[in-house]
Amino acid sequence: MSKFLRASIPCFLAVAGIASVAPAFADKVERNFAGSIQLDYMAIPSESIGRKIALDSATAEASLKVTQDFGDRMSASVKLCIACHGVEVGMAFFDLRVADELSFRVGRFTPQIGAFPLRHDPANHRTSDKPLPYDMGRMLRTNDWNMGILPSPWVDNGIELSGAHFFSDTVQLDYAAYAVGGPRSANDPVDFEYKLSRSGESYYLDNNSRPSVGARVALNVVSDSTTITGGASVMAGTYDPENKLRYTIAGADLMIQISRIFLRAEYLMRRTEMSLGTDPAARFKYGPGKDGTFDPNFLKQGFYAELEVPIVDRVDGIVRWDGLRRQGNVVRTSALRSDSALLRYTAGASYRIRGATRIKLSGELYDFSDFQDEIAIHLALTGAL
Repeated sequence: MSKFLRASIPCFLAVAGIASVAPAFADKVERNFAGSIQLDYMAIPSESIGRKIALDSATAEASLKVTQDFGDRMSASVKLCIACHGVEVGMAFFDLRVADELSFRVGRFTPQIGAFPLRHDPANHRTSDKPLPYDMGRMLRTNDWNMGILPSPWVDNGIELSGAHFFSDTVQLDYAAYAVGGPRSANDPVDFEYKLSRSGESYYLDNNSRPSVGARVALNVVSDSTTITGGASVMAGTYDPENKLRYTIAGADLMIQISRIFLRAEYLMRRTEMSLGTDPAARFKYGPGKDGTFDPNFLKQGFYAELEVPIVDRVDGIVRWDGLRRQGNVVRTSALRSDSALLRYTAGASYRIRGATRIKLSGELYDFSDFQDEIAIHLALTGAL
């Protein structure tokens, strides 16, 4: 008997064993399909050519998800995302539920940091774009700010442990801890390069062979018509290929729901270490501090607060206030200063046509510290399956 045949026998036996129980196993398998799509048109009336400062005009954002349950304790999910960055795998993982207090998630997924990523699909929020801390390229002056704090959805490879503990019928504690590849950059960086994290050309591999780690906890208090959720998140690691430059992300969030009224608020900050290079005086816009050294760190903070209220049966109104602030040195070519800020004011409405199909209309006023103020108008059609 050849070595190939001897090596193949265990595989053949395993396949035969699975086939023998397939009819009984099939009865326990349940497959679910879900998806959402949004076509959003953004106009910038304060600019003659909006493309100079933003990804304006029409943008499609779609997600298609298939989940298959293998009994009561195991499931697998695959999600395909289509947006301005092209086609990407939004998730590809399996969940193993040991108990309410312990589940394992392994594969490619969005780690739990902050509250908004849990509802990042366009059918799950009433505005056309995302809050500034989680912006993924739709904000004005996106290149100058390098997007928000951590774009949503942040999709990465790794493992996550999560669970929930029920103190009573109304009080629940959710928690999660994870290790993922983390943000990436090229050599000698001054910030993250998001294209490296969502491009298949990078093989979706960790660029520095060291994982980033993080955790989130959230306390939920639920009554008949009211839900209050408060959470805290943290994520830390290195992002450069040499595994030397560190970053830390931390945040807190609050959600209060009273019937169909939602009040949400969230704060997110990121402290990032930059590479000073061989000649920091030539590279950076600002000189050394009083001690004669260059500070390699910058601090980027973001927040949003929004109120969603029903106006009539099919119409919901929303107002949102969000912003970003960046403190620290910048490269000489940057238009930002050592302390730059952005505030945005949004008012909009969402009209439910039928089922989960909605029309969204919103207006935004951008208040920049380093540029002229701008206006953006969004009109979107959103649907869900």
